[in-house]
Amino acid sequence: MTQDISHTFRIAIAQLDPTVGDVSGNLTLARAARREAASQGADLVLFTELFISGYQPEDLVLKPAFLTACQRAVEDLAAETADGGPGVIIGFPRKGETGRHNSVAVLDGGKIVAIRDKVDLPNYGEFDEKRVFVAGPMPGPANFRGVRIGIPICEDIWGDLDICETLAESGAEILLCPNGSPFYRGKLDIRHQVVLRQVIETGLPLVYAAQVGGQDEIVFDGASFGFNADRTLAFQMPQFETAVTLVEWKRTGDSWHCEACKIASIPEKEEADYRACLLGLRDYVEKNGFKSVVLGLSGGIDSALCAALAVDALGPERVHAVMLPYRYTSEASLRDAADCARALGCRYDVVPIAAPVEGFSTALADLFEGTEEGVAEENLQSRARGTILMAISNRFGAMVVTTGNKSEMSVGYATLYGDMNGGFNPIKDLYKMQVYALAAWRNQHLPVGALGPSGEVIPAHILTKAPSAELRPNQTDQDALPPYPVLDDILECLVEREMASADIVARGHDLATIHRIEHLLYLAEYKRRQSAPGVKITGKYFGRDRRYPITNRFRER
Repeated sequence: MTQDISHTFRIAIAQLDPTVGDVSGNLTLARAARREAASQGADLVLFTELFISGYQPEDLVLKPAFLTACQRAVEDLAAETADGGPGVIIGFPRKGETGRHNSVAVLDGGKIVAIRDKVDLPNYGEFDEKRVFVAGPMPGPANFRGVRIGIPICEDIWGDLDICETLAESGAEILLCPNGSPFYRGKLDIRHQVVLRQVIETGLPLVYAAQVGGQDEIVFDGASFGFNADRTLAFQMPQFETAVTLVEWKRTGDSWHCEACKIASIPEKEEADYRACLLGLRDYVEKNGFKSVVLGLSGGIDSALCAALAVDALGPERVHAVMLPYRYTSEASLRDAADCARALGCRYDVVPIAAPVEGFSTALADLFEGTEEGVAEENLQSRARGTILMAISNRFGAMVVTTGNKSEMSVGYATLYGDMNGGFNPIKDLYKMQVYALAAWRNQHLPVGALGPSGEVIPAHILTKAPSAELRPNQTDQDALPPYPVLDDILECLVEREMASADIVARGHDLATIHRIEHLLYLAEYKRRQSAPGVKITGKYFGRDRRYPITNRFRER
């Protein structure tokens, strides 16, 4: 027997971590969430965008068999609502008369009682929905147990098509918005602003249900929330955590109002970035079936932070750190790497690379005779290390974690088939100074859900010594690059803001240095195309967000 919700409407927000393509697994998650919601006394469970397929399914939706599997899952779940328990709003890809749709189904009383299709299909940054979906018609509200619900889907509240206003004008009493909104730094504040704009324009309360979890490069951070019609924050769910949370709405006059607000604390700055990197790495490893990871631990800041992230994500027993020393590896680096592994509690081995490097040099001796030593010999060291790590991966099934930061990837300060080898890079979208900031933060904090130890896990000396690739005597990064605070600021201007040279000069930078960094940035595009995926943290992640041609002669002069 369904409940009368004319005065009280209990909505369970299912902030979960579905897996793309795992239709049966996602259906199992949905069933478990509905049972939990029923135990809480919910009238309705609100799931996130394309929950049944996982988000983003990309070209999977071009496969008819996949669409059929998703449709059957929704029908099976619909049949289960005949038990009189909570109704369901759930996202899935649907084959309609005019093409494929990004849709939601309203399930109640043992059947699908309504279907709504996404109208505003995003086609920017990480989104390519116009490539695989067609837009639905302007929606009207769906009647659920006497309540007229507007269901705008994600971008439907972000764009300028007045979809929410249309829903309000056609009688909606409350807006429930399922989302697949990826994380980047400061994104939650932007979501709040977007929702407040719709609340102000429609005069209706709005519930924003957000997915959590990692999917390839993208991290979904959850942090679902709602605003009352009077613009007050109705509730706020935690970030980077799964949860099924009940929020109770009461009818006050002609409108609904959420009482007894639950406001979770939201991490800021370094904590948010760290937890995003941790979640992205954990889900990439788990969802792709890796038992463990291996990484080269050099004694430098980048590999130390990656080791800490790996241990926090997977536990020390699933992380294998390997020091790969050569004649230029300093005693300080040997000590720092060992101290870092010891602090993290993970396995640590030392595999010298002199024999393979010298073997390569001997093989090339005749061909290289009469030429000057330089980058080729330096890169042989890096490639020997990459080959050894990949051999360990092949033998033991451990995924190689790549450890290069965004500053290096921007200017090509990385070796193809060497230190760029690997399956996933948790710090790929962090500039060098951000790497330092996250390492310092981690030494002071143990993140929520982390499986690593508390306390200083990255030795202090690693944070204070001059960074070096140690590929030749007394080498430091600043032999070839500007100081990282200068380099990072120029790169942020060029990459994140697409600023003109004159505007960057106005920030106090030298024009010749700007032009050199811009040239290196364009030149390294071919390397970035061959790099491992990694966690998106900024608004301009290399790849999905920033797509430049490899063959490119444009230079601003």
